[in-house]
Amino acid sequence: MDLRHRPRYHFTSPANFMNDPSGLMQWHGRYHLLYQHNPHGAVSANKHKGHAVSADLVHWVHLPIALAPTPGGPDQAQCATGCLVDDGGTPTLVYSAFASLDPLVESLCLARSDDNLLTWRKDARNPILAGPPPGLDVLGWRDPCVWREGSGWSMIMGSGLRGLGGAVLHYRSPDLVRWAYRGPLLVGDGRETGTMWECPNLFPLGGRQLLVVSHLPERHCVYLSGAYDGEAFIPEAKGTLDWGGCFYAAQTLADNRGRRLMFGWLQEGRTPEAQRAAGWSGIMSLPQVLSLTAEGRLMMEPAAEVQALRGRQWRFGDVPLAEAAWAPPGVRGEALELAVTMLPGDALEAGLALRRSPGGEEETRIAYDRGRGVLRVDLRRSSLAPDVARDVCEMPLPLAEGEPLTLRVFLDGSALELYANGGRYCASRIYPTRDDALGVALYARGDATRLVALDVWEMQSMWQPCVGQLGAPGLG
Repeated sequence: MDLRHRPRYHFTSPANFMNDPSGLMQWHGRYHLLYQHNPHGAVSANKHKGHAVSADLVHWVHLPIALAPTPGGPDQAQCATGCLVDDGGTPTLVYSAFASLDPLVESLCLARSDDNLLTWRKDARNPILAGPPPGLDVLGWRDPCVWREGSGWSMIMGSGLRGLGGAVLHYRSPDLVRWAYRGPLLVGDGRETGTMWECPNLFPLGGRQLLVVSHLPERHCVYLSGAYDGEAFIPEAKGTLDWGGCFYAAQTLADNRGRRLMFGWLQEGRTPEAQRAAGWSGIMSLPQVLSLTAEGRLMMEPAAEVQALRGRQWRFGDVPLAEAAWAPPGVRGEALELAVTMLPGDALEAGLALRRSPGGEEETRIAYDRGRGVLRVDLRRSSLAPDVARDVCEMPLPLAEGEPLTLRVFLDGSALELYANGGRYCASRIYPTRDDALGVALYARGDATRLVALDVWEMQSMWQPCVGQLGAPGLG
């Protein structure tokens, strides 16, 4: 396996392919992460359920694969995305099952654990739902989101209604086995939010309900905040989850501290051939804490636990910036966290360059354009490789007169996560080719810009060496 570009403190499978988080749960104080995983190759195929556990949300241990396709069963092609629920003290996985990929044959299945999520048994009655409601002309039907409601359960499935747009379909059940279709919870406009919605999540946040969906064909995550009356979702505000278009298949959980946490899959920006050659594919985002403004705008920030991974620190302050880039002395690396505060003033552009080679042949730029009120992540010179993405992503970020630009940047191999001015988020993947593309520099074009403060931490590995470090047998 080629470890170049592989992250140090973002979650990855032991090898080969991984993508969607597909089961999050805090059980007896431990965080469990199930995810889609192909253990036999670095391509999207043959999906199993990978499994990892953490005592602190950031240090992880790989556990045995939770579920594998059953030959001749409804999930013989793949065990697809699902969610975890607590059914009267029994951890239960509700998941999409594919019997065939061409033609696509989708159903809904159950699996349960009797030993604190270490091993799983599939329900003998699978599939518990054989497909979408009769009479609906759907483009897909998958990715259940299930929650306790009253004395029973509610569920939404990701779908798309042909000729209309993405949709979430609503179901009710007394026991997780017998499901009654209630109708569409929400149908979107295919011209604005795609023709198919995957990985829907509905949950309470900040006195409202939040619906997060991943839409096709654009493969972007969007959210809608509003009200849920038990039968329909009434949107009041909407927005983009990730302005980089890299973060996908978001899934959330509520932990015992009252936080709403979210993970997402950071999609690759290199070709399938490059992924096969590397022997691995797919990265999980850092854990995020969600909040909502009074206007219904989603705010995202990295969980405070991530700070436990900080190592050596550099600190700088009150530095004038100009077009000639300033490189903070000693700061180099491919696994860093940066906290930046600058006053852009009237500069045409101000920002920083990461993974920069000494001559600037390779670099990724994060630049604030005050005239347009946007923050730009520019990958055009991020790599000399011919087979990687070189996008330019822009995030609306109007700053008031005198308001500083504040950034938290997480750089980890090929993963780049950016949080700007208290909650806006952008994720990208970068693949520098030069061994010396490790530098950091700050710059400004036009009028004077001041760096108010720069803190940089070298980040440590997230991996625990053995299960025994997590405590008692059974992780419970």
